[in-house]
Amino acid sequence: MSGEWAAKRFWKTAAVVPVAGGFTVELDGRGIKTPAKTALVVPTQDMAEAIAAEWDAQVEKIDPMTMPMTRSANAALDKVSAQHGEVADMLADYGDSDLLCYRAETPVELVARQSAVWGPLLTWAAQELGAKLEPRAGVLHVSQAPEVLAKLRAMVHEMDNFQLAGFHDLVMLSGSLIIGFAAIKDANVTHKLWEASRLDEIWQRDQWGEDDEAEANAAIKFEAFLHARRFFDLAMASESERDSP
Repeated sequence: MSGEWAAKRFWKTAAVVPVAGGFTVELDGRGIKTPAKTALVVPTQDMAEAIAAEWDAQVEKIDPMTMPMTRSANAALDKVSAQHGEVADMLADYGDSDLLCYRAETPVELVARQSAVWGPLLTWAAQELGAKLEPRAGVLHVSQAPEVLAKLRAMVHEMDNFQLAGFHDLVMLSGSLIIGFAAIKDANVTHKLWEASRLDEIWQRDQWGEDDEAEANAAIKFEAFLHARRFFDLAMASESERDSP
């Protein structure tokens, strides 16, 4: 494949094939390439199978919007790999201005809701990540402890290109480094984490009524959040895959 999106389906079968460095997907025996013409090699068989399923699901015309796994793999290979350090630093910077730390001063009902929902997440980060971030009242920036930020930064930099591609979307969509970490640690709380990231929006909705357009946009973002969590999970190689040549 040339690396550019074809207008029409031109292959009969999409097959997962083990290659050096991981797995690829071949269309009638021809390997897929990214838009930058890099061989599409992913770290796990499960991710390759998810990508193959997307290609198999195409009918007459190829619709990239129905292929989120392929698009995320392309991003990992073409974008993140070229600037891993810069992406990791950008995401780590969220720790010093994390959504969960900046609390309203009024009304008291919103203050209480933020404390009840966001407080336990900060407690979780302190206990599970060893990173204690302090809440702030108001919108003025107050730096967190340098040693805490350094620890969070190191954990982000430890991620490989595929993990970082998924983690990038979790942080950017939620506005919170801690929510991003919580999401990759426990898939069972993904919906609650998304609701926590939208606490202020939900508060406004409860006060002033539902905005159909805003809710539709939020639903699209939630699907992207779920996809990012799944992509990160599929990027985690099993023990047998890590041991394979």
